[in-house]
Amino acid sequence: MILIADSGSTKTDWRILHDKHNLQTVSTIGFNPVLTNTENIIAELAANFKDKVINQQLTHVYYYGAGCWDKATCYVVSKAIKAIFPMAKIEVTNDLLGAARAVCGNEAGIACILGTGANSCLYDGQKIIDNVPALGFIMGDEGSGAYLGKQLLKSYFYRALPKSLSDKLVKEQPISKKIMLENVYQSKSGNRYLASFAKFIIREKEHPFIKKMVGDAFDNFIQQQVKKYDGAANYPIHFIGSIAYFLKDILIERLAANELQIGNIIRQPIDGLVEFHRM
Repeated sequence: MILIADSGSTKTDWRILHDKHNLQTVSTIGFNPVLTNTENIIAELAANFKDKVINQQLTHVYYYGAGCWDKATCYVVSKAIKAIFPMAKIEVTNDLLGAARAVCGNEAGIACILGTGANSCLYDGQKIIDNVPALGFIMGDEGSGAYLGKQLLKSYFYRALPKSLSDKLVKEQPISKKIMLENVYQSKSGNRYLASFAKFIIREKEHPFIKKMVGDAFDNFIQQQVKKYDGAANYPIHFIGSIAYFLKDILIERLAANELQIGNIIRQPIDGLVEFHRM
């Protein structure tokens, strides 16, 4: 029996693989070690895994998490998991490696995340060998939900957004300079606020203005991230995340225009990770 987790800052998807055919799903809150501590993780795991896992039968725990970028942050999580599952061998690593394993398996490729934020890496089939730094929603995150939300709001406030789109936008969500500035500059979750506008963008993706805005954002991501890897044109370019998944038509178009190989485009990595660890 093995346990696999894909964890963000708000939600963790768990899969209990009893054998090659029997699978069980569990969901918990997210466990970003930058934002929480070992004691909180222990409490959440104890509440959610009671009666679901027999310790003597669990051999491995594979945990891929946001914020798990060095030994100290990984230890926050691994210590909690060890407290609940003392008999298991535990591997805690970052969500980018999880993304690479989910879409590339044991093959070399470039793995990209386009969700609330953006990231990418060059993967050799076993490990990440290069990573263009992700600079977050203020400095970077080109192509992400937060980046697209920022472009949409800038167009709205600078009076560049077509009136038909502006009218729809203000009917859905209250928008003012005061609300926007408070949510972006004073909140700890400015990236999530900006990414919340992605739903509107996805619904209006066929509008010429939106389609160009999204295409330009994907081109920026390709130029700033994908093309910085040596030999990028020789690798399949894979994507994970809701932005890549729901705007895949535009993404595929921009990859082709940049003469890049199109790989897998999936919404969530957990199913790909199950297949990776089944092998």
